[in-house]
Amino acid sequence: APLSGIKQKLRKKLQDFPTEEWSNILSQPEPKTRAEFLKYSCQITVDPNTAHTRLLLSEGNRKVTLMEDQSYPCHPDRFNGWPQVLSRESLTGRHYWEVKWGDAYVSIAVAYKDTSRNGDKSLFGSDDKSWALDCHCSQFRHNSIKTPTSVDVSYRVGVYLDHRAGILSFYNISKPMTLIHRVETTFTQPLHVGIMINFINEGSAEFCRLK
Repeated sequence: APLSGIKQKLRKKLQDFPTEEWSNILSQPEPKTRAEFLKYSCQITVDPNTAHTRLLLSEGNRKVTLMEDQSYPCHPDRFNGWPQVLSRESLTGRHYWEVKWGDAYVSIAVAYKDTSRNGDKSLFGSDDKSWALDCHCSQFRHNSIKTPTSVDVSYRVGVYLDHRAGILSFYNISKPMTLIHRVETTFTQPLHVGIMINFINEGSAEFCRLK
């Protein structure tokens, strides 16, 4: 009987052990080189049902271009405020992807699927449900708080996500990889990748094919 009591206490202690600490124990070291990041590469495609009507999708829904209005059907998931789009893929676990962009006002983001579709708060980085790198002005936004990045953003950006560990990192693609900005937080839902191209001038952003 005393032995079963000890087992029960041990079981309870294991159940009470914080999930975050288990994650830290089990988590592998963060990648450092591009080759290490590419082990976690995933192909991102955007969801046409979320695309703002000014956004043209091409290259198998990997490229987003700001144009005149497109003839998209009405859909409850469609962004109506800012020219934004979310990925089809919902991400948990560890992932890496790259985005190339031109001389447009582009933001690369991750967001929960239920982020707002209308109004000022629908801009990626304006609420607590989205995190955005403003490439054109080298700043990071979350919950409307703007933080200048440690370096200027180049025209090809790598993004690394470790959902369980709560790590989101943006890199300039170079040798070695140059950290632009890093976030440590707690993600409570799967994340979708987002792209915003501001109305200010036409341009495009594209998810790169990674081998």
